[in-house]
Amino acid sequence: MSDENQIEAVEPEQDSELKQFLINHTGTIHNPEDEMITVQMIINTLAAEFPEVVYVIAEENFIRGYQLGLDDATVLEGKTNTNAAEAE
Repeated sequence: MSDENQIEAVEPEQDSELKQFLINHTGTIHNPEDEMITVQMIINTLAAEFPEVVYVIAEENFIRGYQLGLDDATVLEGKTNTNAAEAE
């Protein structure tokens, strides 16, 4: 399995004004030879030019992942306690 996220390598569709702006701006910055702008290029551009947005998204993603881990641990602990009580 590749470490590369397949979504990051996708060329986004220009189906909104904001997407068109981001794609065009990213193309100006990165100027790829094949003229293909990927989601990863847009993320890199946002991280460099508007890190506050990327930081908020990353923070939210971290918190949701942390909460999911806590929820999973609680469920697992409940199953462990149930199995221990049944074994007695």
